[in-house]
Amino acid sequence: MAKVLIIGGHGRVALQLERILAERGDEVDAVIRNPDHVDEVADTGANPVVADIEELDVAGLAELITGHDAVVWSAGAGGGNPVRTRAVDHDAAVRSMDAAEQAGVRRYVMVSYFGSRTDHRVPADSAFRHYADAKADADEHLRASRLDYTILGPSTLTDGSGTGAIDASGDHSSEVDRADVAAVAAAALAAPGTIGRTIRFNRGDTPIAEALRAAP
Repeated sequence: MAKVLIIGGHGRVALQLERILAERGDEVDAVIRNPDHVDEVADTGANPVVADIEELDVAGLAELITGHDAVVWSAGAGGGNPVRTRAVDHDAAVRSMDAAEQAGVRRYVMVSYFGSRTDHRVPADSAFRHYADAKADADEHLRASRLDYTILGPSTLTDGSGTGAIDASGDHSSEVDRADVAAVAAAALAAPGTIGRTIRFNRGDTPIAEALRAAP
């Protein structure tokens, strides 16, 4: 049994991940900003923790993280506002990584996206540019850290029920169910072989555990 802290605990991937982890016997703390979401998070089997990650500094985040075996970052500003996107998807994410190091919690799984690269080539005048920059920079900070990280890069998210299978071999993004993203995150937490790797994936035909082992 592991004790896992999920940051961004009310997201559509996170809620499914919480249920998977709780059902397999892990202890799950889920950080949420809105107290109105407490019951929905608790229904998954996770313990809701109300805290505003935009406001917490490194020391405050380290207090949340201390005592856990792993951190999963599944938070996001949701796009739209460039300032808030940078504040959450980069600044708060980076503080959480530094806090994990400070707390001595080395295992860290980042739910990113397929196209997160410093050479993403998103045009400067695109509304998506600020998100692409924030995610790419945060992922680079994680790679440079001393954490035992895994960066997950799912393609366009859909709301299907999941298949339990993915394709982690391709260079081109398509689609993948949020249910399978949650299953991949759960599998990665239990798979030391994913440490130090960035795994980009689509919906596919290869069982998740096998796909994670074979991913480049």
